[in-house]
Amino acid sequence: MDPREQTARTDPRLEHAVVDGIATVVISNPAKRNAMTSDMWRALPVLLEELAADPAVRVLVLTGAGDTFCAGADIASLLDPDGWPQDLTVQAEEALAAFPRPTLAAVRGFCVGGGSQLAAACDLRFAEEGASFGVTPAKLGIVYPSSSTRRLVALVGPATTKFLLFSGELIGTERALRTGLVDEVLPEGGLEDRVRTFARVLASRSQLTQAAAKEFADGRRDRDAYWSRQARGSGDTAEGVAAFLEHRTPRFARTTGRSGPAPTSG
Repeated sequence: MDPREQTARTDPRLEHAVVDGIATVVISNPAKRNAMTSDMWRALPVLLEELAADPAVRVLVLTGAGDTFCAGADIASLLDPDGWPQDLTVQAEEALAAFPRPTLAAVRGFCVGGGSQLAAACDLRFAEEGASFGVTPAKLGIVYPSSSTRRLVALVGPATTKFLLFSGELIGTERALRTGLVDEVLPEGGLEDRVRTFARVLASRSQLTQAAAKEFADGRRDRDAYWSRQARGSGDTAEGVAAFLEHRTPRFARTTGRSGPAPTSG
């Protein structure tokens, strides 16, 4: 699914499709630079739960429709009488961070506020040159959640976190790459192909290795014995070693990828 392809619909929504093991979730609110409404924040954890339960999904890519990633929370939602939006953003962020397979944010244009919050919750972030990043609660008098602040510190360090949160200023891809906010910067027009190619690489690798690595990298310290047992019983190690010795591509246990339906709203 190419997020730059606009559909006739303009209502705020999350679109998704699964193709060849790669789930793509597209934030779409073109009238407001893909700002997330309260309904969209509520819908994201539900959608992620559905995708996590789909054995065909091996990788998840989060991106925005058109030429921007996400301009943050829809400011009008700050007055939402049905619930404090910050709770919704934290729930969505935590659901994304807890997604059991590798997640990758594909960023072009603005990645601001809640958009940066979602991107930071992904395992990896690839950005197109010209993208802008910012965490802007200081412009609105909002206290940024402690869990989100800690995640940002783990990603870019305390000094850059303070710069972003104290000032609310936007930074470009050069500084974002230098500080660790993004992992790769691609030239204009190169993001789509690079993300697709890399997602296919991730989909071809051992899910066992990825799941354990994700837990350990995220700070889990009590599961070494569990993952050792999983490795002994999975067959992935035997297949990986055999493939290496036979000079072939390993065929790790997986559900055959399938082409998903047309994008649907979440």
